[in-house]
Amino acid sequence: MKKVLASIGIGNATVDTVLPSDTVRPGETVDAEVHITGGSVEQDIGTIRFELETRYRTEEGYQEVDIKKYTLADGLTIEPEQEETRSVSLDIPYTTPVTLGNVDVWVETELDIKMAVDPEDKDYLNVRPTPRLQAVFDALDELGFSLHSAECEADPHSYFTSQRRFIQEFEFRPTSGEFRGTLDELEVIPRPSAESLELFVEVDRRGGILSELGDLDEKKVRTTIGTTDVSEVRDELETLIRNNA
Repeated sequence: MKKVLASIGIGNATVDTVLPSDTVRPGETVDAEVHITGGSVEQDIGTIRFELETRYRTEEGYQEVDIKKYTLADGLTIEPEQEETRSVSLDIPYTTPVTLGNVDVWVETELDIKMAVDPEDKDYLNVRPTPRLQAVFDALDELGFSLHSAECEADPHSYFTSQRRFIQEFEFRPTSGEFRGTLDELEVIPRPSAESLELFVEVDRRGGILSELGDLDEKKVRTTIGTTDVSEVRDELETLIRNNA
């Protein structure tokens, strides 16, 4: 009877992934511990799977997506109430979105147990910007822009990236400085890597009804940020925005 109950998740083994911190940055490697506790019966665990996940908005609603999958191929037999610990290193890809606005990122851990409901554990992460992206945020703040929204959205035609099905878009609005009154908003889509940060920027100028209907008030440009110096990034963005405002 205990085996039957365990097969439907009652008295099953449990799993808990413990991270040294829930705060991470894309490009980092996080060392974690996986704590497995046996249930009421002996169970064979084939693999331990990890999925780094987020969700993005589509026309039909939100869809969850794997950013990266990891497997700890270390099968074991867990006895009733036995406690086991396994170590794992998780690489946080540069494509991991920043958890600002309406964006969540989490690690989901699953134990592969045949003929049973796989035990799961979900741990939410606080993903901070890369140093170059943080410099962009700081530079825009100095230019008088405030973050209005952050969202992951579908990129069905792979216009911005071929590595994944979605992008993260940040929307800034000018609340002070030179561009207040001349721009409606600034949309920024980052594509970070280890070597640089590519930015897709849409400058939305304040125009009349006719220009807005025809999208004549929008200008799309692309630039690459190679430094973390805020003053250099500010000067570069100021020139880019001014030339397209």
